[in-house]
Amino acid sequence: MVTLKIKELAKENSLSLLELSAKVGISKTSLSQIVTGKQKPSLDTLEKIAYALNVGISDLFGDSVANNEVYIVCPHCGERIKISVE
Repeated sequence: MVTLKIKELAKENSLSLLELSAKVGISKTSLSQIVTGKQKPSLDTLEKIAYALNVGISDLFGDSVANNEVYIVCPHCGERIKISVE
């Protein structure tokens, strides 16, 4: 399972999850579920979170990124999408 570092990055940027959710345009509940792994974010949401935190998408991923490849699940069709990170 891929672990996201959203909470840590928000703290580094002096943002609460409520403030971050407002910047991203999603509810605090949705963001909290993404942070805890209960909800899988879309690529679009990951891009918005990364932009709000002023980091690249790959920076959202913790040490769980192996071989510079990450998979996310498309919320529409359920297909796994491979993302290469540098």
